[in-house]
Formats: sequence, C-alpha cells, structure tokens
Amino acid sequence: MALPATPHSPGRLVVLQALKPKRCSACRRGPLSLLVLEDDAPRCLDCADLGHLVFLPRGDTALTRRSREESGLSVVVVRFNRRKSRYERQGVLVEEPALARAEARCLADAEARRRRRARDARRRAAEDEHFAAAFAAEILRLFPGCPADRARAIAAHASARGSGRVGRSAAGRALSEGAVISAVVAAVRHVDTPYDQLLMRGVTRYEARRRIAQAVESVLRSWQETGTGVG
Repeated sequence: MALPATPHSPGRLVVLQALKPKRCSACRRGPLSLLVLEDDAPRCLDCADLGHLVFLPRGDTALTRRSREESGLSVVVVRFNRRKSRYERQGVLVEEPALARAEARCLADAEARRRRRARDARRRAAEDEHFAAAFAAEILRLFPGCPADRARAIAAHASARGSGRVGRSAAGRALSEGAVISAVVAAVRHVDTPYDQLLMRGVTRYEARRRIAQAVESVLRSWQETGTGVG
C-alpha cells in the first residue's frame, strides 16, 4: 500500500511517523518508526541526514518553542489520521544540545516562577495579617467589652482570603461599621447561641434567628460596655 502524500510547504521539512512497518529504500533497515519520503520512497533518518536529531513529543509548548529557537535544524513530525483523513502534528525533531539548552531555560523559568509564587504568598500573608489586625481593632472600637482574643478570632474568620465572607467584601475591606457589626453578629450567633443546633433540628433559618435574637442582642450589649475585655 502506498504511503499517503506528505504535507509540504516550501522551506519546511516534514518527517512521518509510520502507521505500518516500513523499510528504508536506501539502506533497507527497518522497521522505521520515523521516516522521510523522497520521490515517494521511504528513507530512514540517517539516510535523510536527520539521524543526529532527537524527537520531542508535542505537549509542552514552551519547551517546543525554545527547542526550535535553539536548534539550527528542526523538523516537524506528523502522523496520518485515517479517520479524519488528515495529518496531525506529533512533535518535532531538534538537535540534542538545543533540547538540553531549552530544558535548562524552562527549568530556570520554573524556578523563577516558584520564587515569585513564594514572594507573592509571603506578601499576601503579611497583607492578610495586617488587615485582620485592623479588623480586630475596629471590632474592639465598636465593642470595647469584647475579649481581645475573641475579637482576633472573629476578624481572622471574617477576613479569610477566598472565603467570600463579609470581611472580604468591599465594605469589609473598607472596615465599614456595618460590615464589622455583621461579622460580630454572625460570630455571636454561631458561637454563643443554640442557632446551629436549631438548624440541625430542622428549624428554618428565619425561625432560628428569631428564637436566638434576644441572646445575640444580650451579648452585643455586654460587649458595648467599656473595659471588660481580656486577651
């Protein structure tokens, strides 16, 4: 069976990934996994003067691009997809030293990205710590009787990055009084009242809030009194 016509454009070298075992028409070696068509006859890479190249499979775009940049000679490797009746790129052949240099560049970039991620994580952690401290200070301003450790816990919970809680909202980031009070009310509701147990018993959220409203208000009034906090 004849090989399908090879895709060709001026100035572009193409190597075929064989679908069936083939032998080189020049040296008779085989079976060939990669071959070049010359005058419709299969040639092995050595006979086509490409034997010094190494195969880089597709998948890593950056490595492929850099390998081709580093390599004085590069060749596209394709395979014929019978179901789709078309050639599909499988990778490239490049000079081995070029591949090594490209891998080194990619590793250097990966290390640089790792260091940048670490720096960004430290910066975000410092920002989060500073914001949580400011949030806790605002809680204590509004509720001076709130224990200091409790204020810190409320602030940390409300301002956790990625949580979607009130502390991460625009109002929360601005330390608006409404956002801070909402965070405190939510904390009191869950920690100082049987609200969660009511929900577990099947009480609706609105009814559960109605039942514990007086207890929440009592805690808030006690915290609004000056000078009773500990920490």
